Amino acid sequence: MHVVIPDEEIELRAIRAQGAGGQNVNKVSSAIHLRFDIRASQALKDEHKARLLALSDRRITAEGVLVIKAQEYRSQEQNRLEALRRLAELVDSVARPPRFRKATQPSHGAKQRRLEGKSQRSQIKSSRGRVTD
Repeated sequence: MHVVIPDEEIELRAIRAQGAGGQNVNKVSSAIHLRFDIRASQALKDEHKARLLALSDRRITAEGVLVIKAQEYRSQEQNRLEALRRLAELVDSVARPPRFRKATQPSHGAKQRRLEGKSQRSQIKSSRGRVTD
């Protein structure tokens, strides 16, 4: 399921990037700081909001604001697109309902192999004991 988030709900701010880059990194604000308030969003359904907030993701603050920092590229536009792509990827991941695991039983052969392995290990360990004549 594809969710469209309006631009009004996303706050983008250009900041100075970290790391190597020489003079350019010191004078140009090419990194992008994206903030998205999950709780105040009108575009997301309540169940999607709950799934997003339940994620143990360090990018989500205690107030329910998702903060994404993109600084991989030297271009501000590329970093903006990267931040929006990451937001879309995260929202799409919670928009899909989680798959439920179907419980299964081990096969008869698997049980037999396990028991044979246990008996072999038992034989090895019992042979380590004291030798009696």
